[in-house]
Amino acid sequence: MSPVLTTILVGLQVLLCFGLIVLVLMHDGKDAGLSGAFGTTGGSAGTQVMQRNLTRLTIVVSVLFALNSILLGFQNL
Repeated sequence: MSPVLTTILVGLQVLLCFGLIVLVLMHDGKDAGLSGAFGTTGGSAGTQVMQRNLTRLTIVVSVLFALNSILLGFQNL
């Protein structure tokens, strides 16, 4: 592939990596996570919806990260 495409894919990989790190760190831990960071009490319906959406977004970003890793792996072939 061209060097320009490789540069774009590497830049995308870095952005996806940082995004995935942030998303994983925002998840609920044993006591608190995203809900504790904003000072809300756990167990509310709004917090559950935020956690569900955060989980979905984390899955999407991780799949994109994996696909981009595979594309970068094929650069040497």
